[in-house]
Amino acid sequence: MSKRSNSALAFIMGAATGAILGILYAPDKGASTRDKLSFLVDKYKKELEELVNNLLEGGDDTSTIAKEKGKKVISDAKEKAEKLLEDVDELIGQIKGESN
Repeated sequence: MSKRSNSALAFIMGAATGAILGILYAPDKGASTRDKLSFLVDKYKKELEELVNNLLEGGDDTSTIAKEKGKKVISDAKEKAEKLLEDVDELIGQIKGESN
């Protein structure tokens, strides 16, 4: 598994542990607490299964999407910077023309 998937797994496990401890220490009846705990365990189990399946089937799609978006942002920023440089050159030319 990659470092990203290990981090995601650790986060999910931490969230599940926190939720379970919160429910266990909540002032509620035992039957109600067990029902809530059962519901949360099932919910987190399904989320974990989906995460594992996505990682195994699709590789690391999220990093690919992030890389593509990052490249687009960099490309847009480069175009804007080039346009600004052209504008600055034009202004400098106008200033030099006015001072002569």
